[in-house]
This record gives sequence, structure tokens and C-alpha cells, in this order.
Amino acid sequence: MTHDWTSDAWHPALHGLVVRRGGEIIHERYGEGEDFHLDQALGNVTFGPETLHDIRSVTKSVVGLLYGKALGDGQVAAPEEPLMAQFPEYPELPGRAELTVEHALTMTMGLLWDESAPYTSTANSEIAMEFAPDRFRFILEQPQVEPPGRTWTYSSGASALVARLIEKGTGLRLDDYARKVLFEPLGIDRFEWSAGADGVVRAASGLRLTPRDLAKIGQYVLDQGITMEPHFKIADEFWYAHQWYLGPTPQPWMGGFGNGGQRLYVVPSLDLVVAVTAGLYNLPIEEQGAPSGKVVEAILAAMAR
Repeated sequence: MTHDWTSDAWHPALHGLVVRRGGEIIHERYGEGEDFHLDQALGNVTFGPETLHDIRSVTKSVVGLLYGKALGDGQVAAPEEPLMAQFPEYPELPGRAELTVEHALTMTMGLLWDESAPYTSTANSEIAMEFAPDRFRFILEQPQVEPPGRTWTYSSGASALVARLIEKGTGLRLDDYARKVLFEPLGIDRFEWSAGADGVVRAASGLRLTPRDLAKIGQYVLDQGITMEPHFKIADEFWYAHQWYLGPTPQPWMGGFGNGGQRLYVVPSLDLVVAVTAGLYNLPIEEQGAPSGKVVEAILAAMAR
């Protein structure tokens, strides 16, 4: 396969691309540009196969897989179980009886949450959570503005709660559990997973992987035959599952999306995984995702021929 199918779609803000089909890497490409580790500027970076990169909110999709593993091993509460029963340390928080674990998994808790402000401002709920003395209390004490299950609201707080269930159930820090049950079995021996000032692993956005290893996560989904049921319709033909997005290409896909254009696509009908890293952080959603989306569309079009 030549590079023609990515050269026309390549954008200067793309940092890395790995394409796997049939379990093997069939194409990869790397760029050069300014990069960040969360809010820390890294300067100009020449990217390559061994370069760790923020995957930002694709971290949430990794957390979703970890929850599924812990659930299969009987170590975490099932989706239908009451959420607050898993947090008995907050008995004084009222009016949360209808919340279930499923509402956290699908970001349909109905609690006040807003991540529309830049991720450099405490006006953004995720950043406010990071500055809170107790991040879990901060999440759970937010006002109930919708009945649970009615509205999808993008919420890093929901992902933090899911991660806390994993830690409670397994007795391991999130990064240690990930290393044990996912990363080491996949041959991922280099990663970084940042923690907040409170020492709690940042479940919503803190993971750094190489693009090759990000693609291994997608390959794991294929190899394990993991299927994801659509739980909430976000837009036409665009759904949310347990910390993953679902949609058509026209080939159905499962995806993890992250700030700046980080993308992981799994397309079972094509036996295909596409991992993209990029540097368009904190731009409007459409601008962040457009270059990654264009290159993925070019790959899918080539694969479907």
C-alpha cells in the first residue's frame, strides 16, 4: 500500500498515525510540532514510534475497558446497582437515590457539569474538580438539574467515579490495575498516567502512550471480541456507550476521542484499528477533530475498496 491515501489528507497539526489491519501495523506516519503534557508546554517535538503523547480523553475509553475487565472478574458493582451505595463515605449528600453506576458509565447522571470553558480555567468543571479538596465529593454534590438517564452531558467527573469504583473493587490504584490486567499483557511497558495534587490518578485525561501502544488498545478490543451497546443517542447516528462513542462510517465503529484531535477508531467489519495523535488542543470541537477525521476518512475509504 502506498502513502497516497494519507498524503492528501495529512495535516501539519497531526503528530502520529498508526493503522493496524489483521493484527499487524500496515502504515504509520509521524510529524513535528508544538506539544503539551496537559498544561505543560513541551516545545517543538519531533515525533516517532517511541514518543509518548497525551491521549487526553481517550483515557476515558481505557477506563471503560478496565471497568469491563473488573466487572467480568466480579470486582466492581454492576451497572444497575445504586451509585451512592458505592460511596458510603458521603452519607450526607441527599437526593441521589436514583443514580446508578450505569448513569456514570454513560454520562447521564443529570448533575450540573460544564466542560465548555478551556481546560486551563476553573470555569471548566474538570479543572474545578482537579482543584477541589475532594474530587469525588465535588462531583457528587453538584446540583441535580435533570432526572438521571434523560440527558447526555459530557462529564470527566463521571469517568472519575467509574475509575474510583475500579480502585475500590480491585484494591489497586488505577494505573497499577491497568498495568497488571491490560498494559503488561499487551506488551505496553512504557506509559505515564498523571495524578492530581491529591495523588488521585487523572482518570479522565491523564494517560500518555505511544501511538503504537494506543493502537494496541484498539487491537485488544478486536481480539477480545468486545462489543458495545449504544446506550444514549447524542446525535443522528452517533451514540455513547460505556465511555466509548459509536457511529457509522458506513462501517460501524467504536471510538475514543480526546482534546486536541486524539482519536482511536476500531472498525470490526474491516478488522481495522486507527490511532491518531495531534496538537490542536483547546480549539472548538469541530476544529480539533477535523484533521484527524479527514485522515481517518481517507483510510476507511481506502480499506473499503
